[in-house]
Amino acid sequence: MSLAEPAALPVATSAAPRLDVLKRLTTRFKASLPAYLLLLPSLIFLALFTYGAMGRVLVDALYQRATPKAPVRFVGLDNVSAVLADPAFTGAVVNNLIYAVGTAVPSIALALLFALALSRTNAVSSALRAALFLPVLIPMVAASALFMFVFLPNVGLLDYYIGRLLPVLPNWLGDPDIALYAIMVITIWKNAGYYMLFFLAGLQAVPEDVMEAAHLDGAGPYMRLRHIILPELKPTFLFVIVIATLNAVTQVDHVFVMTQGGPSNSTNLVLFYIYQQAVEHYDVGKASAATLLTLAALMSLTALSFRTMANREGGS
Repeated sequence: MSLAEPAALPVATSAAPRLDVLKRLTTRFKASLPAYLLLLPSLIFLALFTYGAMGRVLVDALYQRATPKAPVRFVGLDNVSAVLADPAFTGAVVNNLIYAVGTAVPSIALALLFALALSRTNAVSSALRAALFLPVLIPMVAASALFMFVFLPNVGLLDYYIGRLLPVLPNWLGDPDIALYAIMVITIWKNAGYYMLFFLAGLQAVPEDVMEAAHLDGAGPYMRLRHIILPELKPTFLFVIVIATLNAVTQVDHVFVMTQGGPSNSTNLVLFYIYQQAVEHYDVGKASAATLLTLAALMSLTALSFRTMANREGGS
């Protein structure tokens, strides 16, 4: 190229790739459009009744209203500070932790035992599965009313049988030392059959050839359970633990029916505390702040569990 000739200008060549990308995105959107249309009703209800409600809770947690007819006042994070400083909330959190551990561990252990015993499908096991699942179908309020008769002092079903063995009959729902453990029984009775379904599904994924090889090698039932079945059920355990924890926080119907949080706040759980703040004390800001703290704890626990599950699947 001589100095007299003008230098050739670079020609823009990015228009064609951009058109290709736009065309691919349009094609993908058209292919996915039926799926989006099928999901649209659920997304609308989620937006209205789940995420919309969460947004309203977030806004209400930043404001305070002295009386039902008084104007709202912006208080920032004061409601969160007030909830964290409230001994009743701390007591409800401690009760809920005891309640979560005391219901999740026995429920999951019973569910695993039920699933192992009924893993082979036949007429008897199918009938027993249905019988164990039956408590799940009973509404919590109805089950609570049923257990009220079981725990009735002196004349209840439990006192009728245990009264012959104990010199002094305990007041199952009136004694602060045992009332929380009494309401745990109904949750264990109701949830064990539900969790059993997850373990039955998990057992279907245990390789039959590995079990047969272990049996031929002389591994007994305990060795097969410890080294084959339980490792294969780890994802099921993680999922059931998340579900059991959520149930321990969100199931509070039996507290309403059986104890109303008493005696002496011994059965006051976090959700019942939120109800008391919102309905009995009409402190919507404090109730919303307690709801946000509960949501944050549950979402953190769920994210941690699913991340652990994803890491395990990625490493396997």
